[in-house]
Amino acid sequence: MTNFLSFPRLFSILLWLVGGLVILFLIAPIVAIVPLSFNAEPFFTYPMPGLSLRWYREFFDSNVWQLALKNSIIVAVFATLLSTFLGTLAAIGLSRPSCPARATLTAILISPMIVPVIVSAVGIYYAFAAVGLLNSLTGLVLAHTAIGAPFVVITVTATLASFDHNLMRAASSLGAAPVEATLRIMLPVIAPGVASGALFAFVTSFDEVVIALFIAGSEERTLPRQMWSGVRETLSPTIAAVATLLILFSTLFLATIQWLQRRAERQKIAHRD
Repeated sequence: MTNFLSFPRLFSILLWLVGGLVILFLIAPIVAIVPLSFNAEPFFTYPMPGLSLRWYREFFDSNVWQLALKNSIIVAVFATLLSTFLGTLAAIGLSRPSCPARATLTAILISPMIVPVIVSAVGIYYAFAAVGLLNSLTGLVLAHTAIGAPFVVITVTATLASFDHNLMRAASSLGAAPVEATLRIMLPVIAPGVASGALFAFVTSFDEVVIALFIAGSEERTLPRQMWSGVRETLSPTIAAVATLLILFSTLFLATIQWLQRRAERQKIAHRD
């Protein structure tokens, strides 16, 4: 009995209990919204009078929702490509020992993650208004690139911290040009970090709503903005159906990111050995 109620065991049980309660508190709103997407009635209520897939059909049959989904995919894909390209280049430059003012440059590059998004949205609005990029998918792509690139910079920089730069010197001594050495030596090694950053950038762009409210027009509505408008104008269980699909989508992406991070860790261990 004394061993069973020992302090380390009690502390472990208490830690698991508190952790479980915190997780329950965080996921409770998500768990509550999912059943409502199958409600047979056009209102939110518990207990539900019946089950139906009508709200999922409405989402896939609605031109408004499909246009919003199309815009979100287009913007997220192009913003991810730009963010990955620019963020990877920036991380490679910052990882060089001869990089001047590295700390200052890093702070500037990741500032979109720190500055409140409403402040960024207002600044982007005035900047884009001066050059005619409001109410366009191009402006939305550029804005989402600015907020997605810092995620790529951070993940690729972390991956490069364990990269052996002697490999680049060896490639150079064998006659490889810097670009060729980067493409054939460095990129394959840091590929998991690049992919993780790209996934973070994609999810950030796909879920972003504040900037879209400022710079997107009626024809450039993204999925999160359409959900926001639906909550304000007509509260429909279709929003719950869309939210459920986004939850599944985000869960899949998080699982992919975890798999890539584990793969990167295994590669680090293999390089050390």
